[in-house]
Amino acid sequence: MQLPPAATVWRVLASTGLGVVAGTLGTVMHRAVRPWGLLVCLLLVLVVVLTARAWVGWSGYLAGVVGTLVAVQVLAGSGPGGDVLVPGSDLWGWGWAIGVVLALGAVALVPRRWVEDDAPSTS
Repeated sequence: MQLPPAATVWRVLASTGLGVVAGTLGTVMHRAVRPWGLLVCLLLVLVVVLTARAWVGWSGYLAGVVGTLVAVQVLAGSGPGGDVLVPGSDLWGWGWAIGVVLALGAVALVPRRWVEDDAPSTS
Protein backbone atom coordinates (compact mmCIF):
# COMPACT_ATOMS: atom_id res chain seq x y z
CA MET A 1 0.00 0.00 0.00
CA GLN A 2 1.36 3.34 -1.04
CA LEU A 3 1.19 6.27 1.37
CA PRO A 4 -0.44 9.50 0.19
CA PRO A 5 1.87 12.38 -0.69
CA ALA A 6 2.65 14.91 2.03
CA ALA A 7 0.71 17.60 0.16
CA THR A 8 -2.45 15.49 0.33
CA VAL A 9 -2.02 14.93 4.06
CA TRP A 10 -1.60 18.66 4.66
CA ARG A 11 -4.66 19.43 2.53
CA VAL A 12 -6.77 16.95 4.49
CA LEU A 13 -5.62 18.52 7.76
CA ALA A 14 -6.38 21.99 6.37
CA SER A 15 -9.84 20.79 5.31
CA THR A 16 -10.47 19.57 8.84
CA GLY A 17 -9.38 22.94 10.22
CA LEU A 18 -11.60 24.82 7.80
CA GLY A 19 -14.52 22.60 8.79
CA VAL A 20 -13.88 23.41 12.45
CA VAL A 21 -13.77 27.13 11.66
CA ALA A 22 -17.00 27.00 9.64
CA GLY A 23 -18.79 24.98 12.33
CA THR A 24 -17.58 27.28 15.08
CA LEU A 25 -18.46 30.52 13.29
CA GLY A 26 -21.83 29.16 12.23
CA THR A 27 -22.74 27.92 15.70
CA VAL A 28 -21.82 31.23 17.27
CA MET A 29 -23.28 33.53 14.60
CA HIS A 30 -26.35 31.75 13.18
CA ARG A 31 -28.68 33.68 15.49
CA ALA A 32 -27.02 37.08 15.02
CA VAL A 33 -29.22 38.66 12.35
CA ARG A 34 -32.37 36.69 11.73
CA PRO A 35 -32.93 35.12 9.17
CA TRP A 36 -29.83 36.19 7.25
CA GLY A 37 -27.36 35.01 9.87
CA LEU A 38 -28.64 31.45 9.59
CA LEU A 39 -28.61 31.53 5.79
CA VAL A 40 -25.10 33.00 5.57
CA CYS A 41 -23.74 30.50 8.11
CA LEU A 42 -25.27 27.56 6.24
CA LEU A 43 -23.83 28.94 3.01
CA LEU A 44 -20.42 29.17 4.71
CA VAL A 45 -20.56 25.49 5.67
CA LEU A 46 -21.67 24.55 2.16
CA VAL A 47 -18.87 26.51 0.50
CA VAL A 48 -16.15 25.28 2.86
CA VAL A 49 -17.02 21.61 2.42
CA LEU A 50 -17.54 21.98 -1.34
CA THR A 51 -14.14 23.66 -1.60
CA ALA A 52 -12.55 20.86 0.43
CA ARG A 53 -14.08 18.27 -1.91
CA ALA A 54 -12.86 20.11 -4.99
CA TRP A 55 -9.41 20.66 -3.50
CA VAL A 56 -8.63 17.18 -2.16
CA GLY A 57 -11.44 14.89 -3.22
CA TRP A 58 -13.50 12.61 -1.02
CA SER A 59 -10.89 12.56 1.76
CA GLY A 60 -11.06 16.36 1.94
CA TYR A 61 -14.85 16.23 1.95
CA LEU A 62 -14.88 13.74 4.83
CA ALA A 63 -12.30 15.77 6.75
CA GLY A 64 -14.39 18.93 6.34
CA VAL A 65 -17.54 17.09 7.44
CA VAL A 66 -15.84 15.70 10.53
CA GLY A 67 -14.39 19.09 11.46
CA THR A 68 -17.76 20.82 11.02
CA LEU A 69 -19.77 18.24 12.92
CA VAL A 70 -17.30 18.06 15.80
CA ALA A 71 -17.35 21.84 16.21
CA VAL A 72 -21.14 22.03 16.06
CA GLN A 73 -21.58 19.10 18.46
CA VAL A 74 -19.13 20.47 21.02
CA LEU A 75 -20.52 24.00 20.93
CA ALA A 76 -24.17 22.89 20.93
CA GLY A 77 -23.86 21.47 24.44
CA SER A 78 -24.30 23.38 27.68
CA GLY A 79 -21.50 25.67 28.70
CA PRO A 80 -19.99 25.80 32.19
CA GLY A 81 -22.54 28.40 33.29
CA GLY A 82 -25.46 26.52 31.75
CA ASP A 83 -25.71 28.74 28.68
CA VAL A 84 -26.53 27.16 25.31
CA LEU A 85 -25.55 28.44 21.85
CA VAL A 86 -27.99 26.15 20.00
CA PRO A 87 -31.19 25.89 22.02
CA GLY A 88 -33.48 23.02 21.09
CA SER A 89 -36.53 25.00 22.15
CA ASP A 90 -36.74 27.32 19.14
CA LEU A 91 -36.73 27.07 15.35
CA TRP A 92 -33.38 28.83 14.92
CA GLY A 93 -31.51 26.13 16.83
CA TRP A 94 -33.30 23.37 14.93
CA GLY A 95 -32.74 25.22 11.67
CA TRP A 96 -29.01 25.33 12.33
CA ALA A 97 -28.72 21.70 13.45
CA ILE A 98 -30.75 20.28 10.58
CA GLY A 99 -29.45 22.80 8.03
CA VAL A 100 -25.83 21.81 8.67
CA VAL A 101 -26.61 18.15 8.04
CA LEU A 102 -28.53 19.02 4.86
CA ALA A 103 -25.73 21.28 3.60
CA LEU A 104 -23.13 18.57 4.21
CA GLY A 105 -25.31 16.00 2.49
CA ALA A 106 -25.94 18.31 -0.47
CA VAL A 107 -22.20 18.51 -1.15
CA ALA A 108 -22.03 14.72 -1.29
CA LEU A 109 -24.65 14.77 -4.05
CA VAL A 110 -22.83 17.33 -6.21
CA PRO A 111 -21.86 15.78 -9.57
CA ARG A 112 -18.21 14.87 -9.96
CA ARG A 113 -17.78 17.09 -13.02
CA TRP A 114 -18.49 20.17 -10.86
CA VAL A 115 -15.54 19.52 -8.56
CA GLU A 116 -12.94 17.78 -10.72
CA ASP A 117 -10.70 19.37 -13.28
CA ASP A 118 -10.67 17.43 -16.54
CA ALA A 119 -8.22 19.75 -18.27
CA PRO A 120 -4.99 18.08 -19.40
CA SER A 121 -1.96 18.82 -17.28
CA THR A 122 0.80 20.92 -18.90
CA SER A 123 3.56 19.86 -16.54
